[in-house]
Amino acid sequence: MALSVATNTSAATAHRYLKTNDMEATRSLAKLSSGSRIVRASDDAASMAVGTKLKADVAGLKQAQVNATHATSLLQLVDGALQQIADVLTRMKSLATQSVNGALSDTERGYLDAEYQQLIDQIDQIAKYTTFNGDPVIDGSYNKDFLVGLNPTNDVINVTLNDMTATTLGVSTAITTSATAQTAIGEVDAAIETLLTERATVGSLMSRFDYASANIATMVENMDAARSVLMDVDVAGEMANFSAKQVVMQASVAMLAQANQMPQNLLRLLS
Repeated sequence: MALSVATNTSAATAHRYLKTNDMEATRSLAKLSSGSRIVRASDDAASMAVGTKLKADVAGLKQAQVNATHATSLLQLVDGALQQIADVLTRMKSLATQSVNGALSDTERGYLDAEYQQLIDQIDQIAKYTTFNGDPVIDGSYNKDFLVGLNPTNDVINVTLNDMTATTLGVSTAITTSATAQTAIGEVDAAIETLLTERATVGSLMSRFDYASANIATMVENMDAARSVLMDVDVAGEMANFSAKQVVMQASVAMLAQANQMPQNLLRLLS
């Protein structure tokens, strides 16, 4: 190639390599700064697509875990209310049993019945006004779905809670006489059985949500690990790469400086 003072081809070449090396060093620095192996789609389009989907799935699963926690909180509230009703029924059985006592007069049975009727009203009070986020939960109206996964069809757990009012439990008889008190004892026993069945259902749902939450936690951990392999930068490897790029860039700067001196050396031939 002919030597010329008008066009410094060597400097242009050195400058081109300097720009390339600077760009590569900048990309490496961006990866180290962001902690991500893929800063731009061109770094690895396929991994970016998979990693983005995994990130979205992880976000969805974390919210599903919150859903399971809310469901557990709801069921704990319900179980507490059912326990209160169970305590009321226990007291009602005691009163009804006491009423079947030949030593009592009808007047004294009337006193027992006054408390008995108040306890019936208390069952209705608990059933109608126990709420979760504004929704009554044991008046027979609660029927909600909780999504505890990514599939809105298969990963839904339905929570349906039965009516626990006094009418549904079947406790309505007065205990003003020995005969009616005996009938009331049978009603209370049946109500307790109904209540225990409902508590068993609530307990099984609580257990299911606990296992669902544990499964979600495992899925989140595994998906995060998979996404990390695809998306996260290997800091040690990338730092080594960045150091190499810095050395090459410094060499390019030095060579550009040398190339810029070549036309001046040619001018000496004219002197």
